[in-house]
Amino acid sequence: MVVKAVIAEDEELLRTALASLLRDVWPGLELVGECEDGASALETIAEQQPDVAFLDIRMPGLTGLEVAQALAEVSPHTQVVFVTAYNQYAIDAFEQGAIDYLLKPITRERLLTTVQRLQQRGNGHPDAATLAALLRRLGAQAQTPTRPPLVWITASTGKDTKLILVDDVAYFRADNKYTVVMTAEGEALLRTPLRELLEALDPQGFKQIHRSTIVNLKAIASVTRDDTGRGIVKLKQRPETLIVSQPFMSLFRGM
Repeated sequence: MVVKAVIAEDEELLRTALASLLRDVWPGLELVGECEDGASALETIAEQQPDVAFLDIRMPGLTGLEVAQALAEVSPHTQVVFVTAYNQYAIDAFEQGAIDYLLKPITRERLLTTVQRLQQRGNGHPDAATLAALLRRLGAQAQTPTRPPLVWITASTGKDTKLILVDDVAYFRADNKYTVVMTAEGEALLRTPLRELLEALDPQGFKQIHRSTIVNLKAIASVTRDDTGRGIVKLKQRPETLIVSQPFMSLFRGM
């Protein structure tokens, strides 16, 4: 029986190396997605419904922990293997036996042990309470001092350059090589890619609601759900609405 898997790792060399090792030790495995950030991982998992997801704990935007928390709704049968360079996170996970870890650099022998554990569990998935408790512990351990969140950005409007207070931004939207910065007054262009913005913005104030959109929570007037399960965001000072892709609704609900 073919087993489907998704890899989410923001470092291309590590992602490629893990994919190569998996093909070596698990011939019956089909890689249906290789993702470089948490947002694309969540959407790919929701679409492909893989049996296993290998999630790097630290990725731009949604972390591996946040993606795992959302899987209870978008793909409940998917088993999770966290990938991390920080071995202090691993002890609880190994003892619980509900979620496995791969420590970087990943060795063939350790991966083979993980594959054997996954095969023995079959389609088994830890119950929601066990998973939630484990993720809370891992989340607490993963907190490290970070630089202060971004306060100002410099963006262009035509030939002019503007200094924009981040709190005045309604949302950011990826647009080819640029990021569109939308405020009540209009739009400006920023050369910083969306994934870099995610690392610099305050995660308590800005949330990714789509692979290409980050919204300022203070700018939201309301959120409703349509018949397809997507969210519709109405803004306080902008006439347009924004789409929350269905996989992100589970994260949005707890805000």
